[in-house]
Amino acid sequence: MTAYDVFNGDADGICALIQLRRAEPLKSELVTGVKRDISLLQRVDVDAAERVTVLDVSLDKNREPLQQLLSAKVPVFYCDHHFAGDIPPSEHLDARINTAPDVCTSLLVNGYLNGAYASWGVVGAFGDNLDDSARALARTLDLDEATLDLYRRLGTCVNYNGYGAALEDLHFHPGELYQLMSGYDRPEDFVAEAATSFERLADGYESDMASAQALQPEWSSPNSAVFILPEAAWARRVSGVYGNSLANAAPSRAHAVLTHKRGGGFLVSVRAPLNDKRDADTLCRQFDTGGGRAAAAGINQLPEADLPRFIEALDATYA
Repeated sequence: MTAYDVFNGDADGICALIQLRRAEPLKSELVTGVKRDISLLQRVDVDAAERVTVLDVSLDKNREPLQQLLSAKVPVFYCDHHFAGDIPPSEHLDARINTAPDVCTSLLVNGYLNGAYASWGVVGAFGDNLDDSARALARTLDLDEATLDLYRRLGTCVNYNGYGAALEDLHFHPGELYQLMSGYDRPEDFVAEAATSFERLADGYESDMASAQALQPEWSSPNSAVFILPEAAWARRVSGVYGNSLANAAPSRAHAVLTHKRGGGFLVSVRAPLNDKRDADTLCRQFDTGGGRAAAAGINQLPEADLPRFIEALDATYA
């Protein structure tokens, strides 16, 4: 029988699992992928599963395989902050789900563990662009500004690594990156002792962001703006963190970053205004393959013909 750890390949998913496994060591099979690969639970072998942990992936998008596990009486620990829909009633499910806009899975796991590895919770929150929440948790650790800045940079770079259309776009497979980071109680120890890996992430982030900064909006209004990235590996990698950067620079405006896909259409990342963190998930769920959370959401496949309708819906949502 096998224990499975199923987690999103972004900073939040990775840092949530680091905390959990530092506190509760377990030999498990890792199931993860690029950030937008969220239908992860279907990869779990129901017949072989002894127990399953799911972190930072929408229950609503994994409802059928979850039901199969519960029907087979497999214990499931499910912690997440995305739209979940109805949570199945089952004695085999421990669901810790909170969709509040200032919460992420790393923060939920931090609460579950009573702050045992809170520094990794700070990194995960920074990676999810929840700077205020990250700073609030960091104050309980009495961190100096240099360490806090290091945590922010690490969270941003780990989050950046998760974006891409396929694993080939990424600098590290998220499972590999988790294994590199999970051996350390403190983030600063990882940065110091695995400096080559961290520098690889940081150099890639800075190079790709430099390319994105030259872009002009495809469309803008006082309420929102749309940026379109080309069909290129650097664009796919940078789409999410570029959206976070735009949101931080103009906190009263919503932003959408669209990336051309090789087969046509767009990959969409939406950031609600930082001053009004609402309805990004509601907006994206109006379109097939859309989902996410109130402050940040996306659409995996937006046909080009739907672009005008998307822009109209975006602007109306935040009018």
